Amino acid sequence: MHQKHKPFSNPVHRIQSEHGFTLIELLVVLIIIGILAGYVGPKIMGHPEKAKRTMAAVQITSLETAIESYRLDNGFYPSTEQGLQALVEAPSTGRLPAKWKTGGYLTKGKVPQDPWGNDYVYLCPGSHSDFDITSYGADGQSGGEGDDMDINNWTIE
Repeated sequence: MHQKHKPFSNPVHRIQSEHGFTLIELLVVLIIIGILAGYVGPKIMGHPEKAKRTMAAVQITSLETAIESYRLDNGFYPSTEQGLQALVEAPSTGRLPAKWKTGGYLTKGKVPQDPWGNDYVYLCPGSHSDFDITSYGADGQSGGEGDDMDINNWTIE
C-alpha cells in the first residue's frame, strides 16, 4: 500500500515551513514606530510646564482632602504654625489634636513639594477660604504670569 505523503506531517518539514519576520517587515515596523514617535512625542513632551502646573493642582487638591480629614477627626484645621507637617506627624505645639489619625493623613507619609521642588505655602485661617494652599509656580515667588503664576486652592476648579 502506498501512503500518501502529507506535506507537514514530518517534523523536518514543519520546522522548515515556519518562518519568522523578514528584514523588510521589521524595517517597515521600525519606520512606522519612528514616524509615530516623531509626531506624537513633541506633542506630549512639548508642554512640560503645563504638565507641572496640572500636577501642582492635583497635589493641592490632595492636600485639601487630607486637611479636611484632619478637621473631621479633630474639629479644627492645623494652624499656620503647625503647617502641612501636621498631616504626617502629630503636632506638639499649638492646639493639639485629640484624635490625630495614626499613620497620618497623607498616603506616602510625607508632605510633597510642588513640581518645581518648593514647599507649598499653607495659611490657616486663609484669606480666601478656611485655609489657603499655594504653589508659587516655576519662579518660586509670589505673583507672576504664565508659567510663573501662582497656583491656589481657591482658584482650582
